[in-house]
Amino acid sequence: MDSSAAIATPPWNLRRPFLTGQFYQIYQEVKVTPGTTEGKGFSVDSSFYCSSGTDKVIGCYHATIQELIVIDDLLSALLGIEGRYISIKKVRGKEDAITFQVDASMDLALQEFSKRLFPLCESYILINQFVETRSQFKTGLVNHAFAAALRALLLDYQAMVAQLEHQFRLGKLSIQGLWFYCQPMMGSMQALSLVVKKAAANNCSGSAVLNLLQSQAKAMAGDHIVRSLLEKMSQSASTAYLRILERWVYEGVIEDPYGEFFIAENKSLQKESLTQDYDTKYWQQRYSLKDEIPSFLANAAETILITGKYLNVMRECGHSIQIPVAEKSKLTIAGSNHHYLECIKSAYDFASGELLNLVKNKYDLMGKLQSIKHYLLLDQGDFLVHFMDTAREELMKKPDEISVEKLQSLLDLALRSTAAAADPCHEDLLCCVERTTLLKRLSTLKDLEISRSAPDSNDLEEPLSITGLETFSLNYKVRWPLSLVISRKALTKYQLIFRFLFHCKHVDRQLSGAWQVHQGLRKLDMQGTTVSVSSLLCRNMLKFINSLLHYLTFEVLEPNWHVMLSRLQTAKSIDEVIQYHDFFLDKCLRECLLLSPALLRKVERLKLICLQYAAATQRLITSSLDIADTDTLYNDSPSIEKYKNLKLRTPYQMRRLAPENVTVFESVLTFEKEFTFELHSLGPILSSGSWAEPYMTHLAQWILGVGKDQ
Repeated sequence: MDSSAAIATPPWNLRRPFLTGQFYQIYQEVKVTPGTTEGKGFSVDSSFYCSSGTDKVIGCYHATIQELIVIDDLLSALLGIEGRYISIKKVRGKEDAITFQVDASMDLALQEFSKRLFPLCESYILINQFVETRSQFKTGLVNHAFAAALRALLLDYQAMVAQLEHQFRLGKLSIQGLWFYCQPMMGSMQALSLVVKKAAANNCSGSAVLNLLQSQAKAMAGDHIVRSLLEKMSQSASTAYLRILERWVYEGVIEDPYGEFFIAENKSLQKESLTQDYDTKYWQQRYSLKDEIPSFLANAAETILITGKYLNVMRECGHSIQIPVAEKSKLTIAGSNHHYLECIKSAYDFASGELLNLVKNKYDLMGKLQSIKHYLLLDQGDFLVHFMDTAREELMKKPDEISVEKLQSLLDLALRSTAAAADPCHEDLLCCVERTTLLKRLSTLKDLEISRSAPDSNDLEEPLSITGLETFSLNYKVRWPLSLVISRKALTKYQLIFRFLFHCKHVDRQLSGAWQVHQGLRKLDMQGTTVSVSSLLCRNMLKFINSLLHYLTFEVLEPNWHVMLSRLQTAKSIDEVIQYHDFFLDKCLRECLLLSPALLRKVERLKLICLQYAAATQRLITSSLDIADTDTLYNDSPSIEKYKNLKLRTPYQMRRLAPENVTVFESVLTFEKEFTFELHSLGPILSSGSWAEPYMTHLAQWILGVGKDQ
């Protein structure tokens, strides 16, 4: 080429686009010299050219050349790379905000085509950015799996861009062709970019990512292709999550290094707390559901939780067991929601049945409950009679002065000396002495559904001095896993019932002793004396306490026990066993009046009057009889020997002791008046509550019938 031709070459030839093949031929065809109007359909004025050595605006080029340049820049932008005339800017302070700028001199039609493709470019940049950040170690398994699925998608996308560039280099790609080939991917890429933007903005992980993908898939119900892609992404992201789930429902183990699983483990709660802490939440809170649960598992979340808990109990018992998993029942295999539910239901049935058999057979739950019934519900009272005879002196002391070790040795002696010795569980029975009365203890248990009524002016006040007879109780050793059913809370409820029954038995023994004294005096003519009046009162008191004990044992404890046993036989899970057992205890507490403070105070008042009367019986009898040694009435000699030498006082003795006899007679009348008043005052209380609590009708029939014989 000569020098004149070189000079005639326009300046824009010095920085022409990188064009090869047919594109360079087109460039040569549209190339003109300054000042001429020759060319293929257009003319260029020399003033349009830029000075040599400087960047040119794209408007310097013919529209055909501009198209080639724009296609080249768009292919770069599709991969997040800036071109010569298309720039990519990020908005400061907003990671997910991206703007694209084009040279203002670009052909308007080309600008419009470019703007149509910018959303696809932005989607690629956002997705690629998400993949890079969510592939880090700390982001969790679900994000790792999701990022891996996106990375695979981006590889296909990049392959498509590479194919388009190849066609471009062959001169077979126009701007319309680029738009045609990119358009099908725009919906999918934009949907994914929307997901990653929301995930990044909310810093989602685990269940939140899965729910985001699921909700977005549902929102795209009208676009089958996009929905299928999102569902596939959801399946890929959930693979690692389902692996955690599979380990939980098949082994009872949570392997969740990033805290993504919807079940939380509270390692601070230990199984030992079941036997030590009344308010323990071990079974409810050792494993619990989080707020964020994958939507496709929401309906089965509770079943999943319980299944793993059952397996975990067996594992902590040293009973190594793993649910047999067939290849077709693996949760990590892609399938419908119905597939997941079937696998979970099968695992639950297996775990529930195995744990129930383990507790009932190996650990003999029913035998333990029967043993507790013998001792704490006084089902077999022979040991108690022996114990109360030998421990009476110790139990008469104040709680702080009682030797629990001595009581324990006396209890062991009573157990070995009676039919209880045949019970293999009798060695698990322990003595304990509370520091407060039954009413005070009940008031401290806030979780009990105690009826809160207005205080009554006649309510029984806490006694200034209490003895072991009011505070003595029994405890029972319970080991894991039976402590799930017979927990500290359940044992406390048993103890409340025992204390009430034990004190009633004590009152009954005291009144029976007084009644024996009266019966021994029948050979004497006691008509019209203080003893005859006292005898009637003693009979009514004894009838009251016997009626109360009969109601508690045969109207409350026994029927409810048999109902519970029948339910336990048909229980299908350990949770049902716990539910039926707790229901039994709560019902017994309520029907034994322990959850009705007003009624309980009345009964306690009546028992106190009975005890005061029984303690005063010796003084009442000696006021009418000539007894040299009053201790003979309460020694252990045969009944006939007790009373054979008794005789009435002489008239002279009666006159001499007249003032004292009047006082004694008035005391008897006072006891009778107080007892009758308190007994009859139960009527309105029982009547007012009988419509809501049917058991009060039975109680009224047994107790209020006492007064009719007076």
